[in-house]
Amino acid sequence: MQTDITDPFLQLGWLQLLLAYWPVFAVAFVTAVVCTPVMRLVATKYGIVDAPDDARKLHAKVTPYLGGAAVFLAVSAGICMSYSYAVDPHFQPFPHVVLLGMVAIGVTGIADDVLTYFDPWWKVAGQFVAAAAMAQQGVGTRVAEGFLRGIAGVPESVCNYPLIGATELMPDPITLTYITGLIIIAAFVLGACNAANLLDGLDGLLSGVVAITCVGFIAISLLIATSMTTADLQDIANHLPKNMFLNNNQGQGITLVGADLVLSISVLGAVLGFLVYNFNPASIFLGDAGSLLLGYLCIVMALMLGEKGQTYLVVAGLIVFAVPILDTLLAIIRRKMAGKSMAEPDSNHIHHIIKRKTGSVKKTVLLLYVVSFVFCVLGVALAWAHITEAIRSWVIYLVAVVIFGGISILSLNAAKKHEQENSTP
Repeated sequence: MQTDITDPFLQLGWLQLLLAYWPVFAVAFVTAVVCTPVMRLVATKYGIVDAPDDARKLHAKVTPYLGGAAVFLAVSAGICMSYSYAVDPHFQPFPHVVLLGMVAIGVTGIADDVLTYFDPWWKVAGQFVAAAAMAQQGVGTRVAEGFLRGIAGVPESVCNYPLIGATELMPDPITLTYITGLIIIAAFVLGACNAANLLDGLDGLLSGVVAITCVGFIAISLLIATSMTTADLQDIANHLPKNMFLNNNQGQGITLVGADLVLSISVLGAVLGFLVYNFNPASIFLGDAGSLLLGYLCIVMALMLGEKGQTYLVVAGLIVFAVPILDTLLAIIRRKMAGKSMAEPDSNHIHHIIKRKTGSVKKTVLLLYVVSFVFCVLGVALAWAHITEAIRSWVIYLVAVVIFGGISILSLNAAKKHEQENSTP
Protein backbone atom coordinates (compact mmCIF):
# COMPACT_ATOMS: atom_id res chain seq x y z
CA MET A 1 0.00 0.00 0.00
CA GLN A 2 1.36 3.37 -1.04
CA THR A 3 0.59 6.83 0.23
CA ASP A 4 2.09 10.16 -0.76
CA ILE A 5 3.75 12.32 1.87
CA THR A 6 5.08 15.62 0.65
CA ASP A 7 4.60 18.03 3.55
CA PRO A 8 7.30 18.51 6.21
CA PHE A 9 6.98 16.17 9.18
CA LEU A 10 7.33 17.79 12.57
CA GLN A 11 7.22 21.54 13.06
CA LEU A 12 7.67 21.37 16.84
CA GLY A 13 10.95 21.19 18.73
CA TRP A 14 11.44 18.56 21.43
CA LEU A 15 10.49 20.94 24.27
CA GLN A 16 7.37 22.19 22.50
CA LEU A 17 6.41 18.61 21.71
CA LEU A 18 6.89 17.55 25.31
CA LEU A 19 4.91 20.48 26.68
CA ALA A 20 2.09 19.72 24.24
CA TYR A 21 1.39 16.53 26.20
CA TRP A 22 1.19 18.10 29.66
CA PRO A 23 -2.61 17.48 29.92
CA VAL A 24 -1.98 13.73 29.49
CA PHE A 25 0.48 13.74 32.39
CA ALA A 26 -1.74 15.93 34.57
CA VAL A 27 -4.84 13.77 34.09
CA ALA A 28 -2.95 10.53 34.80
CA PHE A 29 -1.24 11.97 37.88
CA VAL A 30 -4.41 13.45 39.41
CA THR A 31 -6.40 10.28 38.70
CA ALA A 32 -3.78 8.19 40.49
CA VAL A 33 -3.68 10.55 43.47
CA VAL A 34 -7.48 10.46 43.78
CA CYS A 35 -8.13 6.77 43.00
CA THR A 36 -5.34 5.17 45.05
CA PRO A 37 -6.81 5.95 48.51
CA VAL A 38 -10.20 4.78 47.25
CA MET A 39 -8.69 1.43 46.20
CA ARG A 40 -6.91 1.27 49.57
CA LEU A 41 -10.23 1.60 51.39
CA VAL A 42 -11.87 -1.05 49.19
CA ALA A 43 -8.97 -3.48 49.67
CA THR A 44 -8.95 -2.97 53.44
CA LYS A 45 -12.72 -3.42 53.70
CA TYR A 46 -12.72 -6.71 51.79
CA GLY A 47 -9.50 -8.11 53.24
CA ILE A 48 -7.44 -7.86 50.06
CA VAL A 49 -4.20 -7.44 52.00
CA ASP A 50 -0.63 -8.74 52.10
CA ALA A 51 0.93 -9.91 55.37
CA PRO A 52 4.71 -9.82 56.03
CA ASP A 53 6.60 -13.11 56.47
CA ASP A 54 10.10 -11.86 57.48
CA ALA A 55 11.69 -13.86 54.65
CA ARG A 56 10.65 -12.59 51.21
CA LYS A 57 7.95 -10.06 52.15
CA LEU A 58 9.87 -7.39 53.99
CA HIS A 59 7.14 -4.87 54.80
CA ALA A 60 6.43 -4.27 58.48
CA LYS A 61 2.62 -4.46 58.58
CA VAL A 62 -0.42 -5.87 56.81
CA THR A 63 -0.89 -3.76 53.67
CA PRO A 64 -3.73 -3.59 51.10
CA TYR A 65 -2.76 -4.33 47.51
CA LEU A 66 -5.31 -3.07 44.99
CA GLY A 67 -2.97 -0.31 43.82
CA GLY A 68 -2.85 -1.85 40.36
CA ALA A 69 -6.50 -0.92 39.81
CA ALA A 70 -5.71 2.74 40.56
CA VAL A 71 -2.73 2.69 38.17
CA PHE A 72 -4.91 1.08 35.48
CA LEU A 73 -7.53 3.82 35.84
CA ALA A 74 -4.88 6.55 35.82
CA VAL A 75 -3.09 5.28 32.70
CA SER A 76 -6.44 4.80 30.95
CA ALA A 77 -7.47 8.36 31.85
CA GLY A 78 -4.25 9.76 30.42
CA ILE A 79 -4.66 7.80 27.20
CA CYS A 80 -8.31 8.85 26.84
CA MET A 81 -7.23 12.46 27.30
CA SER A 82 -4.89 12.08 24.30
CA TYR A 83 -7.82 11.34 21.98
CA SER A 84 -9.27 14.82 22.56
CA TYR A 85 -6.60 16.69 20.62
CA ALA A 86 -3.97 16.12 17.91
CA VAL A 87 -0.39 17.31 18.42
CA ASP A 88 0.66 16.50 14.85
CA PRO A 89 -1.45 15.11 11.96
CA HIS A 90 1.17 12.45 11.22
CA PHE A 91 0.81 10.88 14.68
CA GLN A 92 -1.48 7.88 14.86
CA PRO A 93 -4.05 7.92 17.65
CA PHE A 94 -3.18 5.60 20.52
CA PRO A 95 -3.80 2.00 19.32
CA HIS A 96 -6.98 0.49 20.74
CA VAL A 97 -5.32 -2.93 20.80
CA VAL A 98 -3.01 -1.79 23.59
CA LEU A 99 -6.07 -0.79 25.62
CA LEU A 100 -7.47 -4.27 24.95
CA GLY A 101 -4.22 -5.77 26.22
CA MET A 102 -4.38 -3.58 29.32
CA VAL A 103 -7.89 -4.86 30.05
CA ALA A 104 -6.89 -8.52 29.51
CA ILE A 105 -3.89 -8.28 31.83
CA GLY A 106 -5.59 -5.99 34.34
CA VAL A 107 -8.62 -8.27 34.73
CA THR A 108 -6.56 -11.42 35.22
CA GLY A 109 -4.23 -9.61 37.62
CA ILE A 110 -7.08 -8.28 39.74
CA ALA A 111 -8.71 -11.73 39.77
CA ASP A 112 -5.42 -13.16 41.06
CA ASP A 113 -5.27 -10.47 43.77
CA VAL A 114 -8.88 -10.89 44.87
CA LEU A 115 -9.59 -14.63 44.56
CA THR A 116 -8.27 -17.11 47.11
CA TYR A 117 -7.28 -19.54 44.37
CA PHE A 118 -6.61 -18.46 40.81
CA ASP A 119 -5.00 -20.75 38.25
CA PRO A 120 -1.70 -19.14 37.13
CA TRP A 121 -2.40 -20.26 33.58
CA TRP A 122 -5.23 -17.73 33.40
CA LYS A 123 -2.66 -14.97 33.92
CA VAL A 124 -0.61 -16.43 31.08
CA ALA A 125 -3.75 -16.54 28.93
CA GLY A 126 -4.36 -12.85 29.60
CA GLN A 127 -0.82 -12.04 28.51
CA PHE A 128 -1.24 -14.09 25.32
CA VAL A 129 -4.46 -12.21 24.50
CA ALA A 130 -2.57 -8.92 24.88
CA ALA A 131 0.25 -10.15 22.63
CA ALA A 132 -2.12 -11.45 19.94
CA ALA A 133 -4.04 -8.16 19.89
CA MET A 134 -0.84 -6.17 19.39
CA ALA A 135 0.25 -8.40 16.51
CA GLN A 136 -3.14 -8.08 14.83
CA GLN A 137 -2.69 -4.31 14.47
CA GLY A 138 1.01 -4.48 13.67
CA VAL A 139 2.32 -3.07 16.97
CA GLY A 140 5.76 -4.63 17.26
CA THR A 141 5.62 -7.02 14.29
CA ARG A 142 8.06 -4.99 12.20
CA VAL A 143 10.66 -5.66 14.87
CA ALA A 144 10.68 -9.19 13.45
CA GLU A 145 11.63 -7.88 10.01
CA GLY A 146 14.60 -6.06 11.47
CA PHE A 147 15.60 -9.20 13.37
CA LEU A 148 15.26 -11.56 10.40
CA ARG A 149 16.98 -9.31 7.84
CA GLY A 150 19.48 -7.44 10.01
CA ILE A 151 20.52 -10.13 12.50
CA ALA A 152 19.60 -13.50 11.01
CA GLY A 153 20.44 -12.43 7.42
CA VAL A 154 17.20 -13.78 5.91
CA PRO A 155 16.53 -12.31 2.42
CA GLU A 156 13.61 -9.89 2.12
CA SER A 157 11.88 -12.17 -0.43
CA VAL A 158 11.82 -14.97 2.14
CA CYS A 159 10.71 -12.67 4.99
CA ASN A 160 7.71 -11.44 3.00
CA TYR A 161 6.78 -14.66 1.21
CA PRO A 162 3.04 -15.32 1.87
CA LEU A 163 2.69 -18.59 3.79
CA ILE A 164 -1.07 -18.06 4.01
CA GLY A 165 -2.85 -15.83 1.51
CA ALA A 166 -4.87 -12.75 2.34
CA THR A 167 -8.50 -13.19 3.36
CA GLU A 168 -11.40 -10.84 4.04
CA LEU A 169 -10.75 -11.17 7.77
CA MET A 170 -6.97 -10.79 7.37
CA PRO A 171 -6.33 -8.39 4.43
CA ASP A 172 -2.57 -8.95 4.76
CA PRO A 173 -1.04 -12.36 3.98
CA ILE A 174 0.57 -14.34 6.79
CA THR A 175 4.34 -14.18 6.23
CA LEU A 176 7.44 -15.45 8.01
CA THR A 177 7.89 -11.90 9.35
CA TYR A 178 4.37 -11.90 10.82
CA ILE A 179 4.77 -15.32 12.49
CA THR A 180 8.20 -14.40 13.87
CA GLY A 181 6.78 -11.09 15.08
CA LEU A 182 3.95 -12.86 16.88
CA ILE A 183 6.46 -15.14 18.65
CA ILE A 184 8.70 -12.20 19.59
CA ILE A 185 5.77 -10.17 20.93
CA ALA A 186 4.45 -13.10 22.98
CA ALA A 187 7.90 -13.80 24.45
CA PHE A 188 8.49 -10.12 25.23
CA VAL A 189 5.09 -9.66 26.87
CA LEU A 190 5.43 -12.78 29.01
CA GLY A 191 8.99 -11.92 29.97
CA ALA A 192 8.34 -8.27 30.81
CA CYS A 193 5.17 -8.95 32.82
CA ASN A 194 6.87 -11.55 34.97
CA ALA A 195 10.09 -9.53 35.28
CA ALA A 196 8.12 -6.61 36.70
CA ASN A 197 6.22 -8.96 38.99
CA LEU A 198 9.47 -10.39 40.41
CA LEU A 199 10.96 -6.94 41.05
CA ASP A 200 7.92 -5.76 43.00
CA GLY A 201 9.34 -6.71 46.40
CA LEU A 202 9.93 -3.44 48.31
CA ASP A 203 7.94 -0.27 48.96
CA GLY A 204 8.04 1.94 45.90
CA LEU A 205 10.65 -0.16 44.07
CA LEU A 206 8.81 -1.17 40.91
CA SER A 207 6.75 2.00 40.60
CA GLY A 208 9.88 4.16 40.97
CA VAL A 209 11.91 2.07 38.51
CA VAL A 210 9.06 2.25 35.99
CA ALA A 211 8.91 6.04 36.43
CA ILE A 212 12.62 6.27 35.54
CA THR A 213 12.04 3.85 32.65
CA CYS A 214 9.28 6.09 31.32
CA VAL A 215 11.62 9.10 31.36
CA GLY A 216 13.99 7.08 29.17
CA PHE A 217 11.24 6.14 26.71
CA ILE A 218 10.07 9.75 26.55
CA ALA A 219 13.62 10.87 25.71
CA ILE A 220 14.02 8.22 23.00
CA SER A 221 10.61 9.04 21.49
CA LEU A 222 11.51 12.73 21.38
CA LEU A 223 14.79 11.86 19.64
CA ILE A 224 12.92 9.83 17.03
CA ALA A 225 10.20 12.43 16.49
CA THR A 226 12.59 15.35 16.04
CA SER A 227 14.93 13.43 13.69
CA MET A 228 12.36 11.59 11.56
CA THR A 229 12.18 12.66 7.92
CA THR A 230 9.33 12.49 5.42
CA ALA A 231 11.18 9.57 3.81
CA ASP A 232 10.96 7.72 7.12
CA LEU A 233 7.23 8.42 7.25
CA GLN A 234 6.86 7.17 3.69
CA ASP A 235 8.59 3.93 4.59
CA ILE A 236 6.33 3.43 7.63
CA ALA A 237 3.19 4.22 5.62
CA ASN A 238 4.13 1.79 2.85
CA HIS A 239 4.50 -1.07 5.34
CA LEU A 240 1.39 -0.50 7.45
CA PRO A 241 -0.85 -3.59 7.52
CA LYS A 242 -4.01 -3.06 5.50
CA ASN A 243 -6.26 -3.87 8.44
CA MET A 244 -4.81 -0.98 10.44
CA PHE A 245 -4.02 1.59 7.74
CA LEU A 246 -5.44 5.00 8.48
CA ASN A 247 -5.60 7.59 5.72
CA ASN A 248 -3.37 10.54 6.55
CA ASN A 249 -5.60 12.86 4.52
CA GLN A 250 -8.29 12.28 7.12
CA GLY A 251 -5.91 13.38 9.85
CA GLN A 252 -5.56 9.86 11.22
CA GLY A 253 -1.77 9.76 11.17
CA ILE A 254 0.96 7.31 10.28
CA THR A 255 3.72 6.98 12.85
CA LEU A 256 3.41 5.47 16.35
CA VAL A 257 5.93 7.86 17.91
CA GLY A 258 3.13 10.07 19.26
CA ALA A 259 1.39 7.02 20.73
CA ASP A 260 4.65 6.03 22.44
CA LEU A 261 4.87 9.50 23.97
CA VAL A 262 1.25 9.29 25.13
CA LEU A 263 1.80 5.92 26.78
CA SER A 264 5.10 6.78 28.48
CA ILE A 265 3.78 10.13 29.75
CA SER A 266 0.54 8.51 30.97
CA VAL A 267 2.40 5.77 32.83
CA LEU A 268 4.84 8.31 34.28
CA GLY A 269 1.96 10.40 35.65
CA ALA A 270 0.20 7.31 37.00
CA VAL A 271 3.19 5.82 38.84
CA LEU A 272 4.29 9.17 40.27
CA GLY A 273 0.77 9.71 41.60
CA PHE A 274 0.78 6.18 43.02
CA LEU A 275 4.23 6.69 44.58
CA VAL A 276 2.70 9.31 46.87
CA TYR A 277 1.19 6.34 48.74
CA ASN A 278 3.58 3.55 47.74
CA PHE A 279 6.98 4.95 48.76
CA ASN A 280 8.35 3.65 52.04
CA PRO A 281 6.49 3.25 54.34
CA ALA A 282 3.88 2.16 51.79
CA SER A 283 0.19 2.27 52.65
CA ILE A 284 -0.81 0.28 49.55
CA PHE A 285 0.88 -2.15 47.13
CA LEU A 286 0.51 -2.64 43.39
CA GLY A 287 -0.48 -6.29 43.62
CA ASP A 288 -0.21 -8.62 40.62
CA ALA A 289 -2.65 -6.44 38.68
CA GLY A 290 -0.26 -3.50 38.91
CA SER A 291 3.06 -5.27 38.43
CA LEU A 292 1.90 -7.30 35.43
CA LEU A 293 0.28 -4.21 33.90
CA LEU A 294 3.41 -2.07 34.28
CA GLY A 295 5.59 -4.81 32.76
CA TYR A 296 3.22 -5.07 29.80
CA LEU A 297 3.12 -1.32 29.24
CA CYS A 298 6.90 -0.99 29.40
CA ILE A 299 7.39 -3.67 26.74
CA VAL A 300 4.73 -2.02 24.56
CA MET A 301 6.75 1.21 24.76
CA ALA A 302 9.86 -0.68 23.64
CA LEU A 303 8.16 -2.51 20.76
CA MET A 304 6.52 0.64 19.40
CA LEU A 305 10.00 2.15 19.01
CA GLY A 306 10.70 -0.46 16.30
CA GLU A 307 7.87 0.43 13.94
CA LYS A 308 10.38 0.61 11.03
CA GLY A 309 12.07 -2.60 12.10
CA GLN A 310 14.85 -0.76 13.95
CA THR A 311 15.97 -3.49 16.33
CA TYR A 312 18.61 -1.16 17.79
CA LEU A 313 15.88 1.12 19.14
CA VAL A 314 14.09 -1.83 20.74
CA VAL A 315 17.42 -2.89 22.28
CA ALA A 316 17.82 0.67 23.59
CA GLY A 317 14.37 0.36 25.15
CA LEU A 318 15.29 -2.96 26.75
CA ILE A 319 18.41 -1.37 28.25
CA VAL A 320 16.22 1.37 29.74
CA PHE A 321 14.10 -1.43 31.28
CA ALA A 322 17.22 -3.37 32.32
CA VAL A 323 16.73 -3.61 36.11
CA PRO A 324 13.66 -5.93 35.98
CA ILE A 325 15.25 -7.91 33.14
CA LEU A 326 18.52 -8.31 35.06
CA ASP A 327 16.73 -9.44 38.22
CA THR A 328 14.74 -12.05 36.29
CA LEU A 329 17.74 -13.43 34.40
CA LEU A 330 19.66 -13.76 37.68
CA ALA A 331 16.71 -15.56 39.27
CA ILE A 332 16.67 -18.06 36.40
CA ILE A 333 20.45 -18.62 36.57
CA ARG A 334 20.42 -18.83 40.36
CA ARG A 335 17.66 -21.44 40.51
CA LYS A 336 19.16 -23.43 37.66
CA MET A 337 22.54 -23.58 39.44
CA ALA A 338 20.83 -24.64 42.69
CA GLY A 339 18.77 -27.32 40.94
CA LYS A 340 15.52 -25.62 41.97
CA SER A 341 12.30 -25.17 40.04
CA MET A 342 12.02 -21.95 38.04
CA ALA A 343 8.76 -21.24 39.87
CA GLU A 344 10.24 -21.72 43.35
CA PRO A 345 10.52 -18.38 45.21
CA ASP A 346 13.63 -17.35 47.11
CA SER A 347 15.03 -14.39 49.04
CA ASN A 348 18.03 -13.70 46.82
CA HIS A 349 16.66 -11.16 44.40
CA ILE A 350 18.77 -8.03 43.92
CA HIS A 351 16.64 -6.03 46.34
CA HIS A 352 16.91 -8.76 48.99
CA ILE A 353 20.70 -8.80 48.68
CA ILE A 354 21.05 -5.01 48.92
CA LYS A 355 18.55 -4.87 51.78
CA ARG A 356 20.70 -7.33 53.78
CA LYS A 357 23.75 -5.12 53.15
CA THR A 358 22.17 -1.75 53.91
CA GLY A 359 19.59 -2.80 56.48
CA SER A 360 17.24 -0.16 55.06
CA VAL A 361 14.36 -0.40 52.61
CA LYS A 362 14.70 3.26 51.60
CA LYS A 363 18.44 3.00 50.96
CA THR A 364 17.91 -0.17 48.93
CA VAL A 365 15.18 1.36 46.81
CA LEU A 366 17.10 4.58 46.23
CA LEU A 367 20.22 2.64 45.23
CA LEU A 368 18.22 0.64 42.70
CA TYR A 369 16.74 3.91 41.41
CA VAL A 370 20.32 5.03 40.73
CA VAL A 371 21.10 1.77 38.93
CA SER A 372 17.91 2.14 36.87
CA PHE A 373 18.85 5.73 36.01
CA VAL A 374 22.29 4.60 34.80
CA PHE A 375 20.69 2.05 32.48
CA CYS A 376 18.18 4.70 31.41
CA VAL A 377 21.01 7.04 30.38
CA LEU A 378 22.75 4.19 28.52
CA GLY A 379 19.58 3.29 26.62
CA VAL A 380 18.97 6.90 25.57
CA ALA A 381 22.64 7.28 24.64
CA LEU A 382 22.44 4.16 22.46
CA ALA A 383 19.40 5.52 20.61
CA TRP A 384 21.13 8.88 20.22
CA ALA A 385 24.31 7.20 18.94
CA HIS A 386 22.40 5.26 16.26
CA ILE A 387 20.19 8.18 15.21
CA THR A 388 22.85 10.90 15.08
CA GLU A 389 25.95 8.74 14.51
CA ALA A 390 27.78 11.24 16.73
CA ILE A 391 29.57 8.43 18.58
CA ARG A 392 30.15 4.74 17.96
CA SER A 393 27.27 2.67 19.29
CA TRP A 394 29.57 -0.20 20.28
CA VAL A 395 30.96 1.99 23.07
CA ILE A 396 27.48 2.14 24.66
CA TYR A 397 26.99 -1.59 24.19
CA LEU A 398 30.33 -2.28 25.87
CA VAL A 399 29.56 -0.08 28.88
CA ALA A 400 26.12 -1.66 29.26
CA VAL A 401 27.55 -5.19 29.09
CA VAL A 402 30.26 -4.38 31.66
CA ILE A 403 27.76 -2.91 34.13
CA PHE A 404 25.23 -5.68 33.50
CA GLY A 405 27.91 -8.34 33.93
CA GLY A 406 29.44 -6.73 37.00
CA ILE A 407 26.11 -6.54 38.82
CA SER A 408 25.36 -10.14 37.81
CA ILE A 409 28.63 -11.48 39.24
CA LEU A 410 28.26 -9.57 42.50
CA SER A 411 24.64 -10.66 42.89
CA LEU A 412 25.28 -14.34 42.15
CA ASN A 413 28.23 -14.44 44.57
CA ALA A 414 26.18 -12.76 47.31
CA ALA A 415 23.28 -15.17 46.73
CA LYS A 416 25.61 -18.19 46.85
CA LYS A 417 27.16 -16.96 50.09
CA HIS A 418 23.72 -16.44 51.64
CA GLU A 419 22.63 -19.95 50.67
CA GLN A 420 25.79 -21.43 52.18
CA GLU A 421 25.28 -19.53 55.43
CA ASN A 422 21.68 -20.70 55.70
CA SER A 423 22.60 -24.31 54.99
CA THR A 424 25.35 -24.41 57.62
CA PRO A 425 24.08 -26.25 60.77
